[in-house]
Amino acid sequence: MMKFLNFSLTAVLLSGLLTVSSPANATIVLFKTSMGDFEVNLLDNDTPETVTNFLAYVEAGAYSNSIVHRSMPNFIVQGGGFIYNGETDEVEEPVTFDPVINEPVFSNVRGTIAMAKKPGDENSATNQWFFNNADNSANLDNQNGGFTAFGVVTGNGMEIIAAINALPRYNLAGAFDNTPLQNVPAEGVPVTDEHLVMIESVTVINNNKDTQPELPPLADVDPVPVPPEDNDSSGGGSTGFLLLSALVGIRLFRRN
Repeated sequence: MMKFLNFSLTAVLLSGLLTVSSPANATIVLFKTSMGDFEVNLLDNDTPETVTNFLAYVEAGAYSNSIVHRSMPNFIVQGGGFIYNGETDEVEEPVTFDPVINEPVFSNVRGTIAMAKKPGDENSATNQWFFNNADNSANLDNQNGGFTAFGVVTGNGMEIIAAINALPRYNLAGAFDNTPLQNVPAEGVPVTDEHLVMIESVTVINNNKDTQPELPPLADVDPVPVPPEDNDSSGGGSTGFLLLSALVGIRLFRRN
């Protein structure tokens, strides 16, 4: 067994996070990751509340040095909720804004980014997001009022996301029960940012909100939420997307 880094409950007081009131309307953001960089075209005009919420975290630097903490093969790649502190080698949870209203306009097809949220509360999305690495419309368009797809990956971005999705996954406990690792540390060596898939930064590169990508299909949302069939398969999206429980102590991990 190999030991995982020590988790901390200390909240990260991100500069400006609680005071951002009117973030710039931006349509294209750049994700810089340890696996490669790619662009996402945001759907400002159709999901304005969700895009405004996402950009507030971007402007506050909330996604810098954050972790891709969950990956489900041929399903989703999830991040945005945990930051790696290189000075302390701890994973910390940032302070979050109030939840954003759900805007399930577009279908959760492959190549879209959507907001994660708590089960049983369709208006509970805050800082966590996920990329759909498959056509998850039959599942996620109907769960919990539908998951809000608010952007489209462009260029070769899906190749990078698919590469992350193909990495071996390890159970590091808590919200990190399906965490992809780029490489595995030697016996007795803790997991650090050298092993995790890191989101180095998310920045605005085009602030013209009218830039229009090829739109995903519209969602046909069932007003009655459909419960997941299997928390470890396509249904894993709703129950595991936003975990706010404590993560403390040194954890042992195993490959899934």
